[in-house]
Amino acid sequence: MDRKWQLLGLGFVLGVTALCASFVGGMYFQHTDARKRLRELIQTDPYAYYLSPKIYEVFTFFESNNEDDHRMRQIMKFGFPGLDDLRLYSDFVLSYDRRNRVAHWVCEHLQADSIHPNRGRRGRNPYQPDLSVPSNFRSELSDYRRSGFDRGHLAAAGNHHLQQNHCEDTFFLTNIAPQVGQGFNRSAWNNLEQYVRNLVHRFGSVFVCTGPLYKPNQRPGGKWAVEYEMIGLNMVAVPTHFFKVIMVESKLHLGKPYMEGYVLPNAPIPDGLPLRSFLCDIREIEHYAGLKFFDGLRRSALFGSNYPSESRVFREFS
Repeated sequence: MDRKWQLLGLGFVLGVTALCASFVGGMYFQHTDARKRLRELIQTDPYAYYLSPKIYEVFTFFESNNEDDHRMRQIMKFGFPGLDDLRLYSDFVLSYDRRNRVAHWVCEHLQADSIHPNRGRRGRNPYQPDLSVPSNFRSELSDYRRSGFDRGHLAAAGNHHLQQNHCEDTFFLTNIAPQVGQGFNRSAWNNLEQYVRNLVHRFGSVFVCTGPLYKPNQRPGGKWAVEYEMIGLNMVAVPTHFFKVIMVESKLHLGKPYMEGYVLPNAPIPDGLPLRSFLCDIREIEHYAGLKFFDGLRRSALFGSNYPSESRVFREFS
């Protein structure tokens, strides 16, 4: 008799355990599906980003190892420059300009691991169109062929070596813009990218926002107009200038961050001209780009930033 009750008790315990396991398993899979749906929502609706911290609090019962849950919040820690057609890649975020077939801006958060040269390999990565962009708004490889322009990275491939897919994502044409090759993409622009990586080595945490500009020119009679070239059957815009706004976090506890901005003309730049020649008032970049950089930081909270009383870039480097 005792044996019978023992078996019945064991059966009851096993049944309850199985029921609990089934319940917990169901919760886990629902939780995983909800996380996936939230990530997809964040990519299509930027306002979901601002609500996501509250939503993620609901998910704390299960710990997630999926970095996608947090990567956008890490990169966009200090706010979005703009909210048009946001696209989250494995290690950077961009806003795509469907009319011009290039990005409005690309944001990166760089740390020492991400620029380690012995990880993701650039040579293995082909340029490719992003098929998630509707075909009538998409740039194609054929647009750049025999155009006379390089396929210039906005988020540099050399900034994303932590994982191979991070480097691969930088070769989507959404992250590419037509750039003058000799004297710009292969020299001055490359020097600026190396300068950013040097900042990462020195300070450890650097946020970068990069994008195109279309400079207005004054016509005879005093009126202003924006004129720029277009390439390929898809009419990919050729920017007149490119900007890069950099925010360096302090290594000190409660230390203030530092911000500076650069604007380079999309044209051959003489060798030996120092990068400091292209420092530009960040407010002027915001004015021409129609963006607001690192808006989550009060400018009074910065250790310093380059706000020259008179910017030389647009006047002297047209």
